[in-house]
Amino acid sequence: MYPSSPHPLYIKAILDPGLSRWKWLVKWILAIPHYVVLVFLQIGFFLVTVVAFFSILVTGRYPRSLFRFNVGVIRWNTRVSYYSSTVLGTDSYPPFTLKDVPDYPIQVDVAYPERLSRGLVLVKWLLVIPQFLVILLLVTSGWGIFRYLDDYSPFSSGLIGLLSLFAVVILAVTGTYPRDLFDFLMGLLRWSLRVCVYAFLMTDKYPPFRLDMGGAEPAPGPPAPAAG
Repeated sequence: MYPSSPHPLYIKAILDPGLSRWKWLVKWILAIPHYVVLVFLQIGFFLVTVVAFFSILVTGRYPRSLFRFNVGVIRWNTRVSYYSSTVLGTDSYPPFTLKDVPDYPIQVDVAYPERLSRGLVLVKWLLVIPQFLVILLLVTSGWGIFRYLDDYSPFSSGLIGLLSLFAVVILAVTGTYPRDLFDFLMGLLRWSLRVCVYAFLMTDKYPPFRLDMGGAEPAPGPPAPAAG
């Protein structure tokens, strides 16, 4: 697990300073081989989640090997979307691997939970409804968090897609990707991924209703003062 993350999900991104003005027009085509692989990986992701559901319900544990696989699928999908449809913050072609790639411009990890609530696994779908109302704005439908894992359009839908398109149009005209827009897009992506890992049973930590913007994870807050 990466350091200084106040949430089990860790996501860190670096905006490529030398982004091509026009390469974003064809990135979704260049990423087609990834899309083919991800179709099968995401089928595996959903099947693993079903197995994990029953494991958590019976034992209170998410099988570690299955957890690593699902983290890898989220990691792979996020790298591809960061390259070709969401944010479009790098020209570096994403690697074909479930493993962490420390030198890739976006990194994703999820802390493994040693124990998970057996009762909570039954109601997470209900508790996450308020978050889905936020996702409704971000990705156009209440099922958007599920569609996040199979969105292969040149741009993601909803606000994230619209702002990503706006950012690369500015890049094409000025040669510069607007930094404030990058920070905001990363906040939207971070929020979506936090909801994703909660909805797919990978953590019991409820996602905060907070837009943590920027490429880096927010630093943990100061410890609470001792009582008395």
